[in-house]
Amino acid sequence: MSNIRKQGLIPLILLMLSLWMWPLACNGAEADSEFRVVVTIKPLHSILSGLMQGIGEPELLIDDSRLPHQFTASPEQWQRMQQADLLFWVGPELEASLAESIGQLSNNTKVIELLSHTGLKVLPSRHQQQKRDPHFWLDNRNLMIMLDDLTLLLQQMDTKRTHLYERNRQTVLARLARIDREYEYGYRGMKAGLGIQYHDTLQYFEQAYALKVLDHLSGSPLQQADARGLLRLRERIASGEAVCLLSERGFPTQHLALLTQESEVNHGVLNSFGIGLSPGPDLYFQLMAHNTDEIKRCLNADMVQAGKARSAAQQDRLVAAEGIGKGTFLLTDHLGRLVTDETMLGKFSIVYFGYTYCPDICPTSLQIVFQALNELGDKAARFQPYFITIDPQRDSVGVMKKYVEYYDERLIGVTGSETMIERVAAQFKARFERVDEASDDPDLYLMDHTASLYLLDPSGRFINKFAHGISPQELAAKLEQLLE
Repeated sequence: MSNIRKQGLIPLILLMLSLWMWPLACNGAEADSEFRVVVTIKPLHSILSGLMQGIGEPELLIDDSRLPHQFTASPEQWQRMQQADLLFWVGPELEASLAESIGQLSNNTKVIELLSHTGLKVLPSRHQQQKRDPHFWLDNRNLMIMLDDLTLLLQQMDTKRTHLYERNRQTVLARLARIDREYEYGYRGMKAGLGIQYHDTLQYFEQAYALKVLDHLSGSPLQQADARGLLRLRERIASGEAVCLLSERGFPTQHLALLTQESEVNHGVLNSFGIGLSPGPDLYFQLMAHNTDEIKRCLNADMVQAGKARSAAQQDRLVAAEGIGKGTFLLTDHLGRLVTDETMLGKFSIVYFGYTYCPDICPTSLQIVFQALNELGDKAARFQPYFITIDPQRDSVGVMKKYVEYYDERLIGVTGSETMIERVAAQFKARFERVDEASDDPDLYLMDHTASLYLLDPSGRFINKFAHGISPQELAAKLEQLLE
């Protein structure tokens, strides 16, 4: 990467961006000249197409004829790269051959390496720890994080159409937020069975939506499968441990028959790169819908429930982020004291919706919160964590008190009437649903619920939502940034 030119954005942009900005090359297009944007892969081209709708069409560099891992620019493609004002690529972990070509571009092309976006959740490769997993777009929240900065960059380089970029940003954000709500609320089907992957592409998706993939055969389409890995996966399929095998469209699967023969394992084909789909603003949402449906079917999910979740998400009206957490309410804490929207002011609030009978997700989330606060030391006093139950039928004040004592005295457990709990959850756009177990005992049930952490400032204004799976170190770093 040392041969790739990197330079910070102009001070105006640095002042406007609070979290990060990519390293860039020099110079840009004049607003009154033809503005040319080149994007390497289809999923990211789709997001840029949405931002540029009605303005111009970004050029797609890598089509379906070759995988990004194997791509080498032709003379015609090299010329398009040279003529671009902006060039977006993922990084050397995906388009390895482009690193050298990018280093040879003139200063007339700004180069944006998306994996270098420090605001993103970028995971290390599970096969080469010194490298990054490039499939970050499969956590759509990563795209929500970078959307504002993509918009601002386009506006700075193409100033005459600033208002159009902002209009398009709101449209793309609404679509991303809608599928985010669908996945949080409707992914009960992911727990129906366990699966394995031929190629390891779902790490971001796994962490974002609590999907558990047991194993995988290879790290990329360029990596040869070894005999030991084949035998291991074959045994997991034969034993019935894995009910689903997921492969990627366009990736080589020469050993697929060996894994599936004489077995009843389901086979699902993902399409994480949008192969065969028409480029444009809809492609990203089409590939995400395809992948989620394919995973659910492969895992023997309840497709009726999955369909209801998607329908509910599609019918929801997008509420601006500034509205999250706003509204009056009257609740009770674990000591019997009144909790209102007024009493929560004065400190940064970390709000989590869960329930005391939660078997795994809630305890993990709370542990992450307190590990992060412990890393902050004395600065942690500026933050107040709240655990708001979405199961008031079982979570009385007494139950909440014992739960808080078990975790940490800094936690405030909150309960209340079912009506008021529903009202508060709606204010935070947090979803929950009762899931009855196969039992005669009416108290044996689970709650399917949003697993995010909500952060409010001392005035009660919504700041950010952190997805389930964030590490304590990453959460601590983001909290500390607020105090600088």
